[in-house]
Amino acid sequence: MNAANPLHLTLTKKTHSCIRLEKDGRTLVIDPGGFSEQDAALGADAMLVTHEHADHFDEGRLRAGLEANPAAEIWTLRSVAEQLSAAFPGRVHTVGHGDTFTAAGFDVQVHGELHAVIHPDIPQITNIGFLVDGSLFHPGDAFTVPDHPVDTLMLPVMAPWNKISEVIDYVREVKPRRAIDIHDALLTDLARPIYDRQIGSLGGADHGRLTPGDSTGL
Repeated sequence: MNAANPLHLTLTKKTHSCIRLEKDGRTLVIDPGGFSEQDAALGADAMLVTHEHADHFDEGRLRAGLEANPAAEIWTLRSVAEQLSAAFPGRVHTVGHGDTFTAAGFDVQVHGELHAVIHPDIPQITNIGFLVDGSLFHPGDAFTVPDHPVDTLMLPVMAPWNKISEVIDYVREVKPRRAIDIHDALLTDLARPIYDRQIGSLGGADHGRLTPGDSTGL
């Protein structure tokens, strides 16, 4: 799925829900969690975290990224920021739905407020999604629909809180040009062809997936 990159913006898929975006020599990392590579946040100029669950937020990985680059900063919601801000004063920023900011040269809009329901007996936590450069949307653990056109949707395909019909309907509602899988560490190789076929044929968008470490131009 590698492609030419006339806009000088490259997406690299990491394991599970972590992605790296590179533009003009700067790097933005989203959701370097416990399922992603140990070095997922190293080399980042900015980091975004959608929520506090361990598969999206790993304090050790974020600390490693901040310590490796003294100029690196984090933008996240309050529940995560409170765990990091004391150790890195001035470098951890709390954001919420409707906020906009620039991180390492990327323009970011924040959309969403709550994690998807896992079970009615489990309290919902907060969750935010990030629309980057008005083009790519990473929703975290929710089916948030931004009030803005989306070119590339990072699509959570397998989670305790979703089923494939909801994933397909989410693609239909967002109407991106293309959808690329995230939240896929729990999806076995046996199931992948089923998901690829059904999302691809029913979602109404170009659907694909990247092996961790692979890149594509946006």
